[in-house]
Amino acid sequence: MEAPLTVQIVEFNTKVMQEELKKLGLKVNHHEANITFLKSEIYAIEESIADLTIKRGKKVVASSNGTSVQEAEQRTIESICNQDKTAASLICQLKKRHSAQISTMPMMKDILGVVATLGKTNDDNLSSLLSEYLGIDNMLGLVCKTYDGIKSLETYGTEGNIDKKSGIHGLGGSIGKILHGRFTVFCLENIRPFSGEVVIDDPQRYLMLRKPRLPNGESPPGFLGFAVNMILMDQAYLSCLTPHGHGLRETLFYSLFSHLQVYKTTADLRRAIPFINDGAVSLDGGILRPNGSFCLGDRKDVEVKFTVALSSGDSNTPGSITEMEEQVKLKNWEKERLVEDIKREEDLLKQVKDSFSNQKQQLLDYITQSPASKRVQGSPTIRSPATPGSNPFAATPGRNPFTSTPGSHPFATTPGGNPFAATTPGGHPIAATPGSHPIAATPGNISFAVKPPHMR
Repeated sequence: MEAPLTVQIVEFNTKVMQEELKKLGLKVNHHEANITFLKSEIYAIEESIADLTIKRGKKVVASSNGTSVQEAEQRTIESICNQDKTAASLICQLKKRHSAQISTMPMMKDILGVVATLGKTNDDNLSSLLSEYLGIDNMLGLVCKTYDGIKSLETYGTEGNIDKKSGIHGLGGSIGKILHGRFTVFCLENIRPFSGEVVIDDPQRYLMLRKPRLPNGESPPGFLGFAVNMILMDQAYLSCLTPHGHGLRETLFYSLFSHLQVYKTTADLRRAIPFINDGAVSLDGGILRPNGSFCLGDRKDVEVKFTVALSSGDSNTPGSITEMEEQVKLKNWEKERLVEDIKREEDLLKQVKDSFSNQKQQLLDYITQSPASKRVQGSPTIRSPATPGSNPFAATPGRNPFTSTPGSHPFATTPGGNPFAATTPGGHPIAATPGSHPIAATPGNISFAVKPPHMR
């Protein structure tokens, strides 16, 4: 059965209002997405400003007395070779003096190198600091590409004793070098890599780490960056990837440094303690380890440290510093524009949200107050006024409530007493007989109908 006209109108109006509500909801989502995007752009600009500020303020120290990178690397290798009876010393001596003989050995092919030789820094003080933080055991750790390479380093007898005639022990014995004590080996394919993003368009593949932020959005005073991103690598090591495509920075150096923060002074470090989770170091010698312990007392000379070399693009020339200052100004200008864009988007979002709330309330009010809704909710049905007993103006069938007995109604009197009633047909232009009165009292129909003149 076709729905009543009133219900159809209510349904149509409800649908129109719902469509308008949907459009407003889409506008809310659009403005919220814009704000999220603009905030991400501001965060990226702040990161870039922080990096430029660090580079501008960092003191770059060349290798001792301006010596070449090659000479600095040789000094690092010599310092490792001086660690007698260690696995790192043995490997460096084999590569230095017997490279032709060992180049075909599977065990040596899997060994990438020693931790101290795989990275560099551009500051001598930073090199000593990070090397002290890692400790001599980690700095002398061997780095293997696969777990098979680690298994080939040592073999064991039936009682678990080390077979001194095989693996790295047998190799050392062949050149008159004996290993003593334990040594650390890192397996790249077994290290859990950094799970975040890396800077793909940078050859160094720096890790995108979230910098600590004060309530005002700025980094703590004295914050210089993360240690894992202050290690520089040669192209040969940058191209060394695991089967899953992870480089040395995401695996080896991230496992060693994690989110270790670097500050200018110990005072800066201590003020930033609430923002430090994985330890921190300061260029004046302060060390806070991840377990919350501080290293105090006088610093000692580090026996093995990272090679110091200038990184490409780092310079203290006035031209480069001025260029970085201009870049910082440009970035700040871009940030101000984005902040203004966010404010406009927030104002528009507020307006749309208000419209959405108003439209929603109007829809709810319309649905709850419509006649169709009231019938659905069980409100009493309004009967036809012609139904006997339901109309306060209806009396017995056939009786006109406006033509009662003489004297019982101010509009119905004795013949001739009412100016609107005539006793004989045609005696008055408004006939009082049933069916001729402009308010007809026939049962079931009360209508204001005046007869045409030709029927009077």
